[in-house]
Amino acid sequence: MPTREAAVTGQQAARRPGALRWAAYVGSVFAIAWIALQVFYFAQIALWNFVDPQSTAFMRTDEAQLGAGHPGFSIQHQWVPYEQISRNLKRAIIASEDANFVNNNGYETDAILQAWEKNKQRGRIVRGGSTISQQLARNLFLSREKSYIRKGQELIITWMLETLLDKERIFEIYLNSVEWGNGVYGAEAAAHYYYGTSAAKLTAWQAARLAVMLPRPKYFDDHRNSPYLAQRAAVIARRMGAAELPH
Repeated sequence: MPTREAAVTGQQAARRPGALRWAAYVGSVFAIAWIALQVFYFAQIALWNFVDPQSTAFMRTDEAQLGAGHPGFSIQHQWVPYEQISRNLKRAIIASEDANFVNNNGYETDAILQAWEKNKQRGRIVRGGSTISQQLARNLFLSREKSYIRKGQELIITWMLETLLDKERIFEIYLNSVEWGNGVYGAEAAAHYYYGTSAAKLTAWQAARLAVMLPRPKYFDDHRNSPYLAQRAAVIARRMGAAELPH
């Protein structure tokens, strides 16, 4: 006659195959959903060889958040062709954000490793070591949340950008979509917002200041007289002449 313990063990064994099948099913659903998402990203980026992006994940988030308390609010953004953006701004951004942009494959391994060490010391993610292509991947599709899962997805999208688009097209989309302040996106909107001019007419000094704002655009929008902003802009202005532009 089976003991009580043996009966319980038998019931648990009988339930185990069902639990494993359920776990396999859930895992399969997640895997299929993840693959479908990557296919969507890939197809969207491929399409941008022929059409310009109309908005980004960051723009849509800002429009929802900033517009919640301000009915009628809309993002300041105007697409302009690559040729209509000042070479001063292009050089300033490369000098400030990604000096090896033209020659790298979208990643700077040393910068990523340095960021990893910095994050371990702080016990949280404070740096990402992102190139221009990585920043664009994040702005286009992802959130501002800092996590290693998001970073992994960012690296996959960066590979897609570098595979499907040439450097000039990547930079053109970046210049037209990067955040430059509270609801301000792209070079043309930033030039009008801060200096009352067009992206084509930005001076070297104006361009240097705009480039320095990029890591913390909302902060510098509210702190335009920051001593750091002026000091760092002077450094970038001196480096601009050596910046290599994509062509």
